[in-house]
Amino acid sequence: MSHYEVGHWINGAVSRGSGERRQDIFNPATGAVQGQLLLGSAADLDAAVAGATQAAKGWGQTPPLARARVLFKFLTLLQERRELLAEALVREHGKTLPDALGEVARGIEVVEFATAMPQLLKGEYTEQIARGMDAWSMRQPLGVVAGITPFNFPAMVPMWMYPIAIGCGNAFILKPSERDPSASLLMARWLKEAGLPDGVFSVIQGDKDIVDAILAHPGIAAVSFVGSTPVAEHIYRIGTAHGKRVQALGGAKNHMVVMPDADLDGAVDALMGAAYGSAGERCMAISVAVAVGDVGHKLVAALAPKVGALKIGEGHQQGAEMGPLITRASQQRVERLIGEGVAAGAKAVVDGRGLRVPGHEDGFFVGGTLLDGVGAEMSCYSEEIFGPVLCVVRVPDLAAAIALIEANEYANGVAIFTRDGHVAREFVHHIQVGMVGVNVPLPVPMAFNSFGGWKRSLFGDHHAYGPEAVRFYTKHKAVMQRWPDSTPKGPQFAFPQNT
Repeated sequence: MSHYEVGHWINGAVSRGSGERRQDIFNPATGAVQGQLLLGSAADLDAAVAGATQAAKGWGQTPPLARARVLFKFLTLLQERRELLAEALVREHGKTLPDALGEVARGIEVVEFATAMPQLLKGEYTEQIARGMDAWSMRQPLGVVAGITPFNFPAMVPMWMYPIAIGCGNAFILKPSERDPSASLLMARWLKEAGLPDGVFSVIQGDKDIVDAILAHPGIAAVSFVGSTPVAEHIYRIGTAHGKRVQALGGAKNHMVVMPDADLDGAVDALMGAAYGSAGERCMAISVAVAVGDVGHKLVAALAPKVGALKIGEGHQQGAEMGPLITRASQQRVERLIGEGVAAGAKAVVDGRGLRVPGHEDGFFVGGTLLDGVGAEMSCYSEEIFGPVLCVVRVPDLAAAIALIEANEYANGVAIFTRDGHVAREFVHHIQVGMVGVNVPLPVPMAFNSFGGWKRSLFGDHHAYGPEAVRFYTKHKAVMQRWPDSTPKGPQFAFPQNT
């Protein structure tokens, strides 16, 4: 594809904004600049918020069924054009095409969930709570809300947010990652084509300057974020200080406990996909295998040849199982952490540093890496690597595995592989982690549930998508009603009683 330019989407049209600052867009597989991103200014955000504020008034008064019909049309367009969206992910993120199509499919599931908004927004009604008095509750939109989304899922994570926010009657402003921004404009165009009024969905491209402007803007009522823990904590602290409702999903260090009685072949296959899929650039990636008892030797012996045989290449290459990392800096960081682990005593059973893919020698590739003998004190364990690296930690028993997991600051996802139902039940009940898999390596909830970790993997009270998101993007109103003929005569000075 020839060199291109990516701008904003304001009031239903592409906008170049102020155009004062630009940033290169790279192809991670080649290392070459392929486009230019126009970075937004405070004035661009003001324009988007002004349009969104005006649009939210009418959109919030639109019947939920009419809003759902727009989402149904958008759903149809997504299903018809999923390959176009996936191609943008391959080009700018570096995912393999099958992985990109999988991301789009999981995002589509949230749109499907949001089409049920007329049912999801129903309140409760209680007749005769007191003599002649009825009461009910309702959920109403917040107004203008914003989403700040990461590079690793440029289609799916925004779809965690805006379909539900829009379905609830809000106007939504998206600030996508500056590393792979093109998907945001495809979705904006298709939303308009589906009949969404101008201003209800906006896109402001940008970097930290725009993020900080969103957090401080008085016209934005709520902010959703997915990214690293330091940034999530910053967004939660600053956003709430400005009176906003904030959900900020942070980082992860997801463990998979392999018990001695586990189906070893199944556990190995699960680890291969969970650790190396999407080059490990997933917040739900398994980056630590906790080998319990004597299973460690067998596990590492079974993993090593499979890790060494991973097919790595550009996302369109036939049979490619893993693509590049997102940037040169990410590549260098992952290789640094591998080196630090080896220097600290870990054994690089398979070492992916220095990989060069034929025909893509300047791409941001790191080969699959397997580190054995990793300790909790090593940086390769304590830091979120976000790359194709699996650390094997050996522990004597399940109690030690649980203690290791619960000592970690992150609590996004965890899995246990075992044939013992009692062990599995006790693990699920006691482990202090937000999402748990039993013989399932990536326990990512479906769209009609909700997604979120515990501890420093989530800041805020609400998880992402599903019923939790409906609550996040709406405010609860309680109504009590009595008509004159049933109103007691004379002033009532005592606290009301339901008699």
